[in-house]
Amino acid sequence: MAIKLLIADDHHVVRRGLAFFLKTQKDIEIVGEAKNGLEAVEMVKKLQPDIVLMDLIMPEMDGIEATREIKRALPGTEIMMLTSFSDQDHVIPAIEAGAAGYQLKDIEPDELVESIRKLIKGENTLHPKATNQLLSRVNQKEPSPHELHQLTKREKDVLLELAKGKSNKEIASALFITEKTVKTHISNLFSKLEVSDRTQAALYAVRHGLASPGK
Repeated sequence: MAIKLLIADDHHVVRRGLAFFLKTQKDIEIVGEAKNGLEAVEMVKKLQPDIVLMDLIMPEMDGIEATREIKRALPGTEIMMLTSFSDQDHVIPAIEAGAAGYQLKDIEPDELVESIRKLIKGENTLHPKATNQLLSRVNQKEPSPHELHQLTKREKDVLLELAKGKSNKEIASALFITEKTVKTHISNLFSKLEVSDRTQAALYAVRHGLASPGK
């Protein structure tokens, strides 16, 4: 079944260029194009795409607010930010709003397609610069003893590797466990930390001091 994708960007040329290329992919179906955040929210509610490629700075409603609205209305729709901004002031709010992917517009077309496919499978889709912003985030508060107490040592190990942007296969190799075991640990982490995806879990790890900045 094809991945249903909606493109939200205020630049017509960007929307058209993305749609033209992505339509050549047999496993991707472009279901709509929105020229601002407000239109994106309305179209998502109507078309219910699997993924939204979301620009960050748009009129009417920006990408961050649109992401919040979409995740409230349709939690199952994944958001991938596609923007020119890689600084902490944009990356962190986007992820907090619910974006599970974050890519820059200088990404190679084939890499963008691969990121879309990874996102639909629940894998990491953060641009390295976005990952670095997460890992360089200064810890703002102490970890919750209750939440941390729930995590086993192995779950903390998995969370650390996940925060580095590693795939399940890479985590399995680093910790000498099977991919199936990694999936089980990640599922347990999501439940215990009350997060919905890998990106939220990575942000939790950095904010609560489980991932050392820059490592």
